[in-house]
Amino acid sequence: MANNWNIPAWLETEVRARDKECVYCGTPFTSSKVSPKSAASWEHIINDERIITRENIALCCRGCNSSKGQKQLSVWLQSNYCQDRGISKESVAPIIKQAIACGL
Repeated sequence: MANNWNIPAWLETEVRARDKECVYCGTPFTSSKVSPKSAASWEHIINDERIITRENIALCCRGCNSSKGQKQLSVWLQSNYCQDRGISKESVAPIIKQAIACGL
C-alpha cells in the first residue's frame, strides 16, 4: 500500500528511519501543530514525482521544501534562502551529497 504521494510503505519506512531531521538544513522535525515550517514533508530530490526510489525520496522541513519548489538542487543551493541558513553542498545530509555527486 502506498501513501498519498505513491511512496510504497516499505520505502516510507526506510526513509523515515534514515531521515530524522531535514536533509537540507538539519532542523529536527516537529509536529505541524508545534511549527508548520519544521514539520516533515516528502521531497523528490529530482523534481519528478515518477522517480520513487530510495535515492530520490527524502524528508525535509516544509520551509526548505517550499523554498526549493521545482528548482534544480544545484540552483537552489545557490539561493539566498540557502546562503542565509548556511545550507551548502557540504552541510547537507549524505543522501543529498550523493545526489550532488551524481550531478544533480
